[in-house]
Amino acid sequence: MLGKIVILLILCWLPQTHAAIAVGSARVWPAQDYTRLTLESRQAIRHNMFTVNNPERLVIDLEDVEFGSTLSELTKLIGDNDPYIASVRIGRFKPGVVRLVLDLKSEVKPQLFVLKPVGEYGYRLVLDVYPAQPLDPLMALLEKPKTPIHEATSAPAATGQAAEEPPAAKELSAEEKPKLTQSMSIGKIDTPPPVAAVPPKNVPELRARTLIVAIDAGHGGEDPGARGKNGSYEKNITLAIARKVKALVDDAPNMRGVLIRDGDYFIPLIGRVAKARKVNADLFISIHADAFIKPKARGSSVFALSEHGATSAAARWLAKKENEADLIGGVNIAVKDPYLARTLLDLSQTATINDSMKLAKHVLSELGDINDLHRGQVEQAGFAVLKSPDIPSILVETAFISNPSEERRLNDDEYQMKLANAILGGIKRYFAQNPALSKQKIAQAEF
Repeated sequence: MLGKIVILLILCWLPQTHAAIAVGSARVWPAQDYTRLTLESRQAIRHNMFTVNNPERLVIDLEDVEFGSTLSELTKLIGDNDPYIASVRIGRFKPGVVRLVLDLKSEVKPQLFVLKPVGEYGYRLVLDVYPAQPLDPLMALLEKPKTPIHEATSAPAATGQAAEEPPAAKELSAEEKPKLTQSMSIGKIDTPPPVAAVPPKNVPELRARTLIVAIDAGHGGEDPGARGKNGSYEKNITLAIARKVKALVDDAPNMRGVLIRDGDYFIPLIGRVAKARKVNADLFISIHADAFIKPKARGSSVFALSEHGATSAAARWLAKKENEADLIGGVNIAVKDPYLARTLLDLSQTATINDSMKLAKHVLSELGDINDLHRGQVEQAGFAVLKSPDIPSILVETAFISNPSEERRLNDDEYQMKLANAILGGIKRYFAQNPALSKQKIAQAEF
């Protein structure tokens, strides 16, 4: 009798021990900065990675993983426009091991790590493929021509009624797609006609020096940001507005805009700060579309960094929510950059915060001409993305995407241009009253 019980226990235990892990979905986010490949599952996937030269290849072995349709069709997710991955081959290497072989276009520095479940995501095995020689944002700025306004105004934005799957991300799912992407479908969005740029209110002329404005489209890639009732994604709206702001800045005399994120991919919060510093930016503008649990919340807001706590409970809540973007987007916590650590530990940011407040007040005043203001004054809190010690930085919540009425306006190309003009108007007023006299290296550059 005892022997039968032991056999029964063994039979019950074996299937659980050897059950293969099913990959629920696979996503690829190609970008010039780096390419990210994500495999999502209900359990953490054990893995091993190594590189092979001549030709350059990256090999990843996945242990105890089910070789289902999601993995078998992974090859379809790699496009010709991927800067670093040429193709992917996949097959069963040996019992219990599925092998991925990535054919590379050049030498790379890969990072492979596991993210624990957060939000609506399960476990994620993340591969980040970086170039062996990091891109120089300053050289890219010097080489890249200015953005014509018509290009930014005619670019399609995801509509609230039928949000299109971001073109930079490709995804396959073995079963049902995760909640984060289940409302998205591939389709065509009609391109709206070009909208003429509306000149901002009269402002004093700026000094004859090239001023660099870093424009940060909030969220991106694995981190969609807030979502509207009609299906809009914050990351799509912020990028559309950011591109318009850049086009207007580029069109202004002695000014040049730099997009921190120029596609649908994830950048860590402190990475955004670092990129702005590498191009010697004079200002940093982070663009967002707010959300709240109640759909009636409405209006525009502008925030600056605080050294001494948040100015309100709402500002504290928003900063906490925005700072959690790294958890959703997926940061490799094993990578420590002492330069970035020093950035956050600079001895004094008081002067920079004072300048940030001046900039924020000008932008808030301009936004008040085209939209209700959620609060009548600039607020402050501990936003990680605003922690540059030497660049005046603000975070603009353009409107509430959680408010159906404001969601519709945020998806309107003409209204996006009004928001962009308001931001530019605030920037010009700030520079007119606070001339940027430093950063001579940039001042002498030819654009």
